[in-house]
Amino acid sequence: MKYIKTHLLLVCLLFWGLNGMAQRIKVIEGKIPAMKDVNTEFTYDNISIGKYDKEEDYIKAKKDEYNKKEPGKGDSWAIKWKDDREQRFQPKFDELLSKYGELTLNKNAKYTIIFHTQFMEPGFNIGITRKNAYINGEALIVETADKSKVVAKVTIEKAPGNSYWGNDFDTGERLSETYATAGKALGKLIKKEQ
Repeated sequence: MKYIKTHLLLVCLLFWGLNGMAQRIKVIEGKIPAMKDVNTEFTYDNISIGKYDKEEDYIKAKKDEYNKKEPGKGDSWAIKWKDDREQRFQPKFDELLSKYGELTLNKNAKYTIIFHTQFMEPGFNIGITRKNAYINGEALIVETADKSKVVAKVTIEKAPGNSYWGNDFDTGERLSETYATAGKALGKLIKKEQ
């Protein structure tokens, strides 16, 4: 009996811990319009990374750390850090947004979603221990013809990212999964509101 109680307590604690990291998505302004296609844009202004208030400070610290281990490795990492946005993060977001929102991506669509990343936790995976990545962001749905006309504002908090089987030793891989999760959640919300 004691064995069962102990395991039940462990299961409860596990679910409690997972809820603490659960993604939250919420429409905080306006109403999501009916749409079949959409344009997307991404911004990364004034982003905080992990314990760093400014992305520049994070990049400098990581670049210096990697260059100390192997000359030039930090410089390559810094270039890849920026390139991952267009090459990995944005395509993952778009793929799952269109799939779960049943939307077609179209630069000439009536509406544009501007996804602004506000915070990134890159996490880590060193084999024996790990910390999952997550992002916080804000999605503005605006009129493509006049982007100052905000139709709806949606916040996405703690969009988690990790690969199945824990094979996410690369920071870009973990973070690309956070964008996939955010795109999926936003797509589902848009579909639900139609």
